[in-house]
Amino acid sequence: MLYLLSDLSGSFSPLNVFRYITFRTGGALFTAGLFVFWFGPWIISLLRLRQGKGQPIREDGPQSHLLTKRGTPTMGGLMILAGAIVAVLLWANPRNHYVWITLVVTLGFGAIGFYDDYLKVTKQSHKGFSGKFRLALEALIAISACTMIALYSPAALQNQLAFPVFKDALLNLGWFYVLFAGFVIVGAGNAVNITDGLDGLAIVPVMIACGTFGVIAYLVGNSFTANYLQVNYVRDTGELAIVCGAVIGAGLGFLWFNAPPAQIFMGDTGSLALGGLLGAVAVATKHEIVLAIVGGLFVLEIMSVIIQVASFKLTGKRVFRMAPIHHHFEQKGWKEPQVVIRFWIIAVILALAGLATLKLR
Repeated sequence: MLYLLSDLSGSFSPLNVFRYITFRTGGALFTAGLFVFWFGPWIISLLRLRQGKGQPIREDGPQSHLLTKRGTPTMGGLMILAGAIVAVLLWANPRNHYVWITLVVTLGFGAIGFYDDYLKVTKQSHKGFSGKFRLALEALIAISACTMIALYSPAALQNQLAFPVFKDALLNLGWFYVLFAGFVIVGAGNAVNITDGLDGLAIVPVMIACGTFGVIAYLVGNSFTANYLQVNYVRDTGELAIVCGAVIGAGLGFLWFNAPPAQIFMGDTGSLALGGLLGAVAVATKHEIVLAIVGGLFVLEIMSVIIQVASFKLTGKRVFRMAPIHHHFEQKGWKEPQVVIRFWIIAVILALAGLATLKLR
């Protein structure tokens, strides 16, 4: 909204600062963080009052969690989403299609996660609503969003899958691209959801990934830097850097309360929404494959579950002591802070590897 002030300014007006994506990204980060930090205690108190026993803890999970995490309220994703959306509406260009598409995906996935959290809390059970129905709703939102992204993409890039490292390497998938991109968004949402199992484990890698894709969006959306780096120029995607900045700010505010021992859990409300947001940004910037590198930690987490389930069904044996893989390391004797911080280190390394693909051509 503040971007529109620059339209009212003259050539040398101080209001021209609102034209700069970098300035508005910093503003969005600060605004979202302040919002969550300021309203966080009130939201936590309200959720604790409404939820009573808080998020149900897995009986078959690490036994220490039954003592340390019982009674902690969930749905903390509401804090993140509220702070991020307020910041985006305030600082992003309201005329930008990619911003609105990303917000629709984020809110749609957030609503699905919220309903799932609601069922779990009210029934005090790990079973939300039908997994197949949930995936169908996610796919509907994702495919609709990808269709719109394809329509607004440059003609030369519509339905094209770009490959990192290789200059001008594009694969025309036709309208199958929409299904593939939808899979990327749904996969990202559920991968982040699986990762959210320890205090601070999901939110920091999400912020790292958002920081990385904020840089990618800014560079891809700028014709000069895109040509210099020899990456595909996608007009108007630079505004997505502001969305990423808002998530980082809201994530920092949330981490203040989610740091161990957590006062609140993100829940499906936040993890599904943030994963969907990352997927949407990756699709819009034509960096879907790079998301698998930057978000490699999320890929590792969800693949550990898939491998565990497949192995048990086929052979009756488990590959890991417990899935997702962060519980496997807990069962091996790692303390929760060790698992969390070491996974953060992995996330940083993967983010740097993802950024390196911009220069390697």
